[in-house]
Amino acid sequence: MSPIFRRAGRRSTESKTAPQGAPESRTSQAAPDAPAARGARHLVTLIGKPGCHLCEDAQAVVERVCGELGIPWEGRDITQDEELHRAYWEQIPVVLVDGEQHTFWRVNEKRLRDALTD
Repeated sequence: MSPIFRRAGRRSTESKTAPQGAPESRTSQAAPDAPAARGARHLVTLIGKPGCHLCEDAQAVVERVCGELGIPWEGRDITQDEELHRAYWEQIPVVLVDGEQHTFWRVNEKRLRDALTD
C-alpha cells in the first residue's frame, strides 16, 4: 500500500533535535484564553526536509496557527531519520497533531486551527 494512504498511528514520532536547515521547534506562550492555557494540550509536528518549498509554506502556517493558539510545535527532518524517511518521503510536508497524521502536502490553516481547538 502506498505510504500516502497508511495511517499515522503505525509510525514512531519520537522527538529528535532538528538539524540545521530543518524546521525549528518552537513553543509559544499561551494567551490566557487560548486552548493550551485552558488545559488542552496538543503537540504539532511538522515533518519535512531542508530546501522543500512546500515545507516552508507549511511551516509558515504551523507557526502562525500554533503561535496564535499557544500550542507547541516541533520540526522533524526526514533526511536525518531513516524511519521517518521510509514512512513519509512521498508525502512531505506532513503535519501530525498529537502523533496522528493531520495532513500532508498543503496545510489548510482553518482545518489545523479547528483540530487544535476541539
